[in-house]
Amino acid sequence: MTEYDAVVYDLDGTLVRLDVDWDAAAVDVREVYEEAAIDPPSDDLWDLLALSEEVGLDEEVEAVLAAHERDGARTSEQLAHADELLAREGPVGVCSLNSEAACRLALERHGLLEAVDVVVGRDTVTNRKPHPEPLLVAVRALSVEPERTLFVGDSARDEETAKQAGTDFEYVGDGPSGH
Repeated sequence: MTEYDAVVYDLDGTLVRLDVDWDAAAVDVREVYEEAAIDPPSDDLWDLLALSEEVGLDEEVEAVLAAHERDGARTSEQLAHADELLAREGPVGVCSLNSEAACRLALERHGLLEAVDVVVGRDTVTNRKPHPEPLLVAVRALSVEPERTLFVGDSARDEETAKQAGTDFEYVGDGPSGH
């Protein structure tokens, strides 16, 4: 990876595995909709999150989801690419669909936070991955050009984010995890 000026990593499934029961998080987010007397658009957590702003529930949904993620960050598992991050010289960032606070908690838990120059979570910016904004904010904060940056992730969403942002992309494993 020496041909890149910077590397930006996804968090969950790439550097760590957050210990989150995503089904329980979805149930809690659906309860936010139900308490507001709004029919949930689907059972999918990310659909619920995506529609929350449109129906005026973005703050409540974000609070519930971020709480699950922060709890999961406290008991997260470190993955192999974390060692690669620690060995890197040069600018390093994290760009995640998770909340920034959860990212920071997980990075701190595994001794990675001090090795990271910028952390961009879904709540750091206006748009979420696969929109290019989160990755481009990280790239700009690292003072590098997108075409000189590698984004490392585990999902097709990460790959699409890199494509839209104009960075190179590498999967942590054999291909997309399905997230």
